[in-house]
Amino acid sequence: MMAIQHNALDRVASVLASDHQASSDFDLNPDITLPAGRALRDAGVLMLIEEGAEGPFVYLTKRASHLKHHPGQIAFPGGKTDPADTDQIDTALREANEEIGLPRTHVKVLGQLASHETVTGFQVKPIVGLLTRPFDPILERAEVEELFRVPLHHVLNPQNFSVEGRVWNGVTRKYYAVPFGPYYIWGATARMLFGLAQKVSV
Repeated sequence: MMAIQHNALDRVASVLASDHQASSDFDLNPDITLPAGRALRDAGVLMLIEEGAEGPFVYLTKRASHLKHHPGQIAFPGGKTDPADTDQIDTALREANEEIGLPRTHVKVLGQLASHETVTGFQVKPIVGLLTRPFDPILERAEVEELFRVPLHHVLNPQNFSVEGRVWNGVTRKYYAVPFGPYYIWGATARMLFGLAQKVSV
């Protein structure tokens, strides 16, 4: 376990330059037929990693419970790309600053993962960044209820993931989940983490 903890960040960095296959919320549901020519909206999220004495951690947020879309769900800081954003890296850094008060100057961008298509019509680009200095989180309470950290080795171990299902529009839809303590990490966030875990574990 200790070897996994200490080598986790190096292993993540080593796979960022490799080719990645795009993922989607529909990976486990081949019966869903997606419309050809569908227009997806770009979005960017920040997979923020912090090195610690016991190994690296990854930051996640719990969305505010009053939100119309995905209330109370676990997510990376991030959101849809604005016209003023230069790219999805810019989107992820801007949103992280707005949602958790993270200064751009405190992040070293390590690379990107494959895009992920969500059921809500977004093409999300996960941006992997390293926290280079401490910061005092300032949460945007209209969107974020909580900011917490998960050991990186926990979400890099494919054995910690499970496939579960819920009824959606009268049909059971499957999804990935990687619970940690009181936090139920599932859906798009878990799928993006699972994609990284698969690459690192090879």
